Amino acid sequence: MTALPTRLALGLVALGLTSFHAAQAQAPAAKPGVAKPSLKAPAPKPPPVQKLPVAEGEQLAAAAMAHYGDYDCEFKQTVHVGLNDKNDGYLDVKFGKAVWTMKPVLSTTGALRLEDVKGRMLMLQIANKSMLMDTKLGQRVVDGCVHEKQRNFVPQPDGEGIGIDPAKAASAPAAKT
Repeated sequence: MTALPTRLALGLVALGLTSFHAAQAQAPAAKPGVAKPSLKAPAPKPPPVQKLPVAEGEQLAAAAMAHYGDYDCEFKQTVHVGLNDKNDGYLDVKFGKAVWTMKPVLSTTGALRLEDVKGRMLMLQIANKSMLMDTKLGQRVVDGCVHEKQRNFVPQPDGEGIGIDPAKAASAPAAKT
């Protein structure tokens, strides 16, 4: 009867050595002074700096009319509009982790359009709210965005619309140049 436990013990030892050798074969030993290759993908390169056209009269006037700072949006989201550090007359619009460089354009209705220089995004600013749109998908990304200056908007009692005067908007670029 003593032979059975001895055989069992030898079998277990042989099995343990086999699994030890199998583990050694799967994980090669690190050589001293040689770094293991990283399993992570290399960090993406930043996009090349895009040379933008110099902003002139109407664009500079439209940029001056934009509301800068944070906008409180629906579903407790935030959009931030700030000056572009590298290009006068251009704005940076940040939503989440994305940042778009935008060209401000004053429309004939008086709404301020912030147009992505790459043609993807559009932010509309009207008297009482703003919205960020994806023009490729044709849908709003975030709506109901209100800057502190838009919060103070009081509708016209005579029903003249939302408070944008197209004549005043059209003359604003001429007055600023």
